[in-house]
Amino acid sequence: MDEDTSKNTESPHDRVNRELTELLSELRIALPGVQMLFAFLLTVPFHETFAKLSELLRGVFFFTFATTTVAAVFLIAPSSNHRIAFRAPEKERLLLRANGFAIVGIAFLALAICGAVFLISGMLLGEGWAPAITALAFLLIVATWYVVPLWRRAHAQRPS
Repeated sequence: MDEDTSKNTESPHDRVNRELTELLSELRIALPGVQMLFAFLLTVPFHETFAKLSELLRGVFFFTFATTTVAAVFLIAPSSNHRIAFRAPEKERLLLRANGFAIVGIAFLALAICGAVFLISGMLLGEGWAPAITALAFLLIVATWYVVPLWRRAHAQRPS
């Protein structure tokens, strides 16, 4: 069904249900990445090379671990809230809260990815290269996750 057609024919109740389903489906894509990063980070301190990390890289490790934890919490929160509020009234408020959680979770995921890029590039190429490589990753994330969708949203044709 065409998106414009569905917007014109669906009830507010159906729209909220569709949007909540879409949000939860999108989170099913993001969450495995966060879980894999989290699992990787759980193993790092137990490797012999961790003891050889500089204080800077240990700090970046902890930053990455913390931001990954926060990302996981916020990205899981919509599913948890949906289960707890199952069949409760005011589903639209649940949708708005879940959307906010998802946006915060994705922002922390961006920080966690940048931390992981810094950590890995610092270990493999040296701490001198890590800031530049991380800056490139950060710019790529900002451009694709934020600038492009915000620009498209701002320039979308509005129905008359």
